[in-house]
Amino acid sequence: MKRFKLPKKSKSHIHYDEEADVLYISFGETKPAEGIDIGDRTILRVDTETEEVVGLTILNFSKRAKL
Repeated sequence: MKRFKLPKKSKSHIHYDEEADVLYISFGETKPAEGIDIGDRTILRVDTETEEVVGLTILNFSKRAKL
């Protein structure tokens, strides 16, 4: 599996879309990113130019949070 850079210290933003049951976590300012499915209904968002992680998207969050 390819390795990506972890984000430097920056403000994180968390947004939960109740209707879609999706949790979005962004590190730093929002920027274009490529989504990579890392399994278990989790998508890693990566800036393809810098290879830095810019966020995570977690699908079916409420069902998973109950576990």
